[in-house]
Amino acid sequence: MASISNEIRIESSAGEVWKVIGDFATGPSRMAPGFVVDTRAEADCRVVTFADGTVVRERRVSVDHDTRRIVYAVVGGSVHPEHDNAAMQVVADGERRCRLVWTRDVLPDALAAPMAEAMANGLEVIKQTFDGT
Repeated sequence: MASISNEIRIESSAGEVWKVIGDFATGPSRMAPGFVVDTRAEADCRVVTFADGTVVRERRVSVDHDTRRIVYAVVGGSVHPEHDNAAMQVVADGERRCRLVWTRDVLPDALAAPMAEAMANGLEVIKQTFDGT
């Protein structure tokens, strides 16, 4: 199983960033506008539509407000991995700065490179969204 881990530094407080990242129902559209064009909640899942036309159905695994960590699994959509589980965690780094750590475990291993590239692109949009807010 391939494991991908990316981290960015954001020039906003951990609390402000977590308000968006920790919102399972609407977080993707709010954290990465333009990269994500729609997020729709359905029971314990959300359907996320990306600008490139990719649609994924993600099941909420856990949302831990104390550690500012959200975990979800891709369970359907236009991408069909054997396994795709991800976690995002917001870590305070001072009063007005934080780090966003995004990890993902995926099968088959061949999906790791395109997923890593998509995550890196998404993180750049997320950083632009939050920096200075």
